[in-house]
Amino acid sequence: MEQSELQTLAEKLDRLLERYRQMEADCAALRQMQEDWHRERAQLLQKNDLARNKIEAMIGRLRALEQH
Repeated sequence: MEQSELQTLAEKLDRLLERYRQMEADCAALRQMQEDWHRERAQLLQKNDLARNKIEAMIGRLRALEQH
């Protein structure tokens, strides 16, 4: 194999490795975003349940006031 062919192959390999590293970094960033969204979703569901419980309690109190 000629020197120029080896040089071309080495350059291609370097570009491939750089792309791999970039994809690895992108994947890690996407995983972090996914974890953040899951955490935020859990918090929003918890807040939604709390609000629902408060509203149901208020409705119960209003119904009790209507009956008296």
